Amino acid sequence: MGHGYESGRLNLPFTGIATFGKYPYQPDWDALEADVAILGAPFDFGTQWRPGARFGPRAIREASTLFSFGHAGAYDHEDGVTYLGAGTRIVDMGDADIVHTDTETSHANIEAGVRAILAKGAIPVVLGGDHSVNIPCIRAFADQGPIHIVQIDAHLDFVDERHGVRHGHGNPMRRAAEQDHVTGLTQLGIRNVSSTAKDGYDDAARMGSDILSVRQMRALGTEALLERIPADVPLYLTIDIDGFDPSIAPGTGTPSHGGFLYYEVLEVLAALARRQPIVGVDLVEVAPAYDHTDTTAILAAQLLLNLIGRVLHAQG
Repeated sequence: MGHGYESGRLNLPFTGIATFGKYPYQPDWDALEADVAILGAPFDFGTQWRPGARFGPRAIREASTLFSFGHAGAYDHEDGVTYLGAGTRIVDMGDADIVHTDTETSHANIEAGVRAILAKGAIPVVLGGDHSVNIPCIRAFADQGPIHIVQIDAHLDFVDERHGVRHGHGNPMRRAAEQDHVTGLTQLGIRNVSSTAKDGYDDAARMGSDILSVRQMRALGTEALLERIPADVPLYLTIDIDGFDPSIAPGTGTPSHGGFLYYEVLEVLAALARRQPIVGVDLVEVAPAYDHTDTTAILAAQLLLNLIGRVLHAQG
């Protein structure tokens, strides 16, 4: 018997199976009992340049073990709150089945996974995958009532159709805006050369999007930004890791300089979590092969764990 076995296995970060945050694995989706359920969506056939986000879920899970030291929760001395404390019900459901080169089947399987989470009253947190995985995620909310989408991203992703493609990673926000249950979009961090042409920006504005660059957000400040986001509707958060600056998040297919730093994003998301229900999250476009330091995946895991902790704390 080694040290620690008297009270159970230590399960330190560098041992064992790398589920998200070392939380329990639940492969039986019908038996799901959780407040938050993690679903991997290792699909990257929607990418237009560098592939590799299919390995995002695996990398984020591996990185998330850094924050799983086995003590009860994570004490934040700035907030004076212990997040993710004892009794936190988070489970890792594994991944949706992906059929290589088959976008429609793969997306349908992702949608089925999110619907399984919602059917059990849990909050889905989906690990992409490229940003096209947001399309089935938003479809899954069709019978859940209205949602407003807050997007963190370098790119607008509002292409209607290009070369006949309607469900790639340049299309998801356009597909979302078309849904009856989506009341509007707040698109934050949009900058530089984009996959979306001017007509896409015009369409987004016409369909109700509020589009702000990193520089515009910094000029506004967090409080003024929050006043622009509707407070009377549940929020769905879609976070593209390329919304962050590539100096801290190089492991992505389409890096764009001039991006966010960690606290700029966390402060906005934490304020939203305190203010209103957050009913779903996806984090996409982590492509670990382009970052041999793993800092991109660590950023993704750190942001998600801190966000989940604040959402659960706010919801009591």
